[in-house]
This record gives sequence, structure tokens and C-alpha cells, in this order.
Amino acid sequence: MNVLIVGSGGRESALAWCAAKSHRVDNVYVVPGNGGTLRYGENILIDPVYPYTDLIHFVEDAEVDLTIVGPEAPLVDGIVDTFRRFGYPVLGPSKNASRLEGSKAFMKEFMARHSIPTARFKIFDKPDEAIEFVYKENRPFVVKTDGLAAGKGAIVAKNIEDTVVAIRRMLVSREFGEAGDRIIIEDFLEGEEVSVFIITDGINYKWLASAQDHKRIYDNDEGPNTGGMGAYAPAPFLNDDLKRVIDNNIIKPTINGMRSEGYPYTGILYIGLMLTKSGPAVVEYNVRLGDPEAQVVLPLISTDFIEIASAALSGKLDELNVKYYDGYCCGVVMSSEGYPGAYKKGWEIGGNLNDEGGKFVFHAGTKILPDGRLVTDGGRVLCVSALGKTLVEAIDSAYDKAGEIHFNGAFYRRDIGKKGLKFLNKKKK
Repeated sequence: MNVLIVGSGGRESALAWCAAKSHRVDNVYVVPGNGGTLRYGENILIDPVYPYTDLIHFVEDAEVDLTIVGPEAPLVDGIVDTFRRFGYPVLGPSKNASRLEGSKAFMKEFMARHSIPTARFKIFDKPDEAIEFVYKENRPFVVKTDGLAAGKGAIVAKNIEDTVVAIRRMLVSREFGEAGDRIIIEDFLEGEEVSVFIITDGINYKWLASAQDHKRIYDNDEGPNTGGMGAYAPAPFLNDDLKRVIDNNIIKPTINGMRSEGYPYTGILYIGLMLTKSGPAVVEYNVRLGDPEAQVVLPLISTDFIEIASAALSGKLDELNVKYYDGYCCGVVMSSEGYPGAYKKGWEIGGNLNDEGGKFVFHAGTKILPDGRLVTDGGRVLCVSALGKTLVEAIDSAYDKAGEIHFNGAFYRRDIGKKGLKFLNKKKK
């Protein structure tokens, strides 16, 4: 079969890697891809934007049998509906189902309708009313844009003044454009943050893995937020009892709720959770794999991922026995100096970039020049992932591999997985 991956980041590199190693796949295409996805197949330089006319023409000409959509924007814009209208198999939720990520107001109201645990919230579109509410409550809040804001639409305010500034940035200064036409003001949840990834055919589902991301640019979660500086999986905080609670209180009500409201959810669902004293609560839904979480979740799955995707599309997930690597995976993001602020592109990348011995280099912000040199082409350049029977082994292997790669201004955090190690060490005592 021929497989198409839509996207250009590290997540899409990991998906292309899965497709390339599948015995069921003949050809892998990535739209538009990056400098590293060429290792797995062919980059197709089409801009995957609505109404997807060029993409549909390519799918027809190349006889693509399965398309997997990586990023959220095309899903929210309705790429799955377009493909289905033309009769082409595509893994991902419909435009209506993608509102779980595309509209935080829809997401929060959906959870309220189905009694899914989440932070208490209010929705505003007028700055004066939002500010009046904050002063009346006399405490800080988390302020979020309703729409997509490239992972930067959530501001955790430390005090009342910061909360008001966040409101004004969104509703008055309009720093986030149309995404901030409406805002959500919600309570701050305390606890350990963890992500759960499932794949569903709309009725049945399978866990892919749990993971923990590292959003801040610097060690010890300091500095500004980024798209993600590394991750590890699985999260050791989730025992069997907690998993059952998540299954019964969050995953099943989500899938059943979407189906009962007339927009069954199919594809991958990423559930951001906070493990509070009262139990797991949903921080956010994402309607696709995370990045860099995909780069640590996918290597842990022993079953052919294309087989899993095909089962989800055919409604036969319940018949599939998904197997997993017995251990951990750690991924370290190597970024450009200055990221998430201004940074330079075009630095040549050298060193050992080969996959070997359970170590993988997933490209994100890279490109190949006409003379064949590989250079940086983004803020997050590479994600170096490694498997290990223990979390310590996975972390050490990832950092060893990252140390073999160099480019001017290369930067990466040195504490990926530290929270997991701390928990495991405490558990031993």
C-alpha cells in the first residue's frame, strides 16, 4: 500500500518512520516533509491548506491507500471531511469532532455536558466583563484563547494583575488574532501533569501510551513556553488503578459523548491530564499526536502502527492485540539558539545522525540544500529519542546520542525525564 503523511515536523518524521518500517507499505510520501523525512520516502512540495485541491489530485495520481494527518490546523479546517467526500481513507477526526481542540469553549462545554472532570470555567468575549469577574473573585486564573494559537494560547497567571493583562492581550490588543475573539477563564489545577494517547474507531479504543512533556525552554521548567523541549514515556505516575479511573471517567465518556452528539470521534486523541488530589482532570484535548510526544510514544509500540491505523479505519480495533516495548523511551529536542524567540537558520548539521541500537533521530526544522548539506530550518531542529529497559537507560542513551550531533548554537535541556526518575526513586524507598 501507499501511505501519505501530512505535515513537516518531528511528529511527522516519526509517523513516516512507522510507515517506512511497515511490511504492508510500498511507498511513503510526506507533504511537505523536511530534510529528514527523505530517509523514509518522498517529500511532496504541496501546501496542505483548504480546500486541499492539489493534495486530492496527488492522492488520486499516486494511488494513496492511507493518509495520516499530523498537525491540528488541517484537521480543524476539515481535511478529513474533504478526503471522505472523495472516498479516500484518512486517519483523523472530522471537522466537527476536531472542535475538541479547535474551540476550547466547545471543549469545556462538552465536558460539562458529559460530567467529565475538568477545571471550573467561564467564557467571555467582552474584556470588561472578564476583568470584572476576576476582580470579583479576587484571585488569579488560567486564561486561554478559544481558538488555535500554535500552543501559545494558554497563560497561567501568577496574580490578579497578570490575569487582567492576559485578558487584555487577548480581547483588547488582539495579540492572538481571531483565536482570542473568545476566551476561557478557568481555575488553576494543581498536581502532576501527564498526557494519555489513544486511538479510536469511534466506538472501540486502544491506549497507545502515556507521556510527560517538558514545555519550558530551560531546566527545572523555567523560562518561556515552547512547542516542547522533550518528553518521555510511559509516565510512571499512572498505575493500574489510575488508568481504570481515566478509562471510566474520561476516555469512555468522551468517545460515547461525541458519538451521542452526532460527531463520532475517529483517529488519535491526546488527553492532557492533571493528576489532582481529587483524581485525574482534563486540562485539554488535542485531536492528534503531540510533538515531541509522538517521538517517544511511537517507538514504544511493537505492533505495526499502519496495521493499528487500518484497524481504526475499518472499525476493527477491538479485534487487534496491540503489543508494546517493555521499557521506556526518552526524547530530547535539540533547538536553535534563541528559540522560542528569534533565531537564525541555515547552520550546517554534523555528527552521527544515524538510527542505531534503539536510538532514533527524528528531524523537525531541517532541510537539505542543493549541494546536499543538511542545515537547520526551524526553532526545534531535531528530536533524539532512545529506548531503554529502565528510564535511566533511556535517558542516558538519548543524551549520549544527542552529544554526537552538532550545529552552531545547538541547545537542549539537560533534565528530560527528571520528574519520572524522582518518582521512581521515591517509590523504591
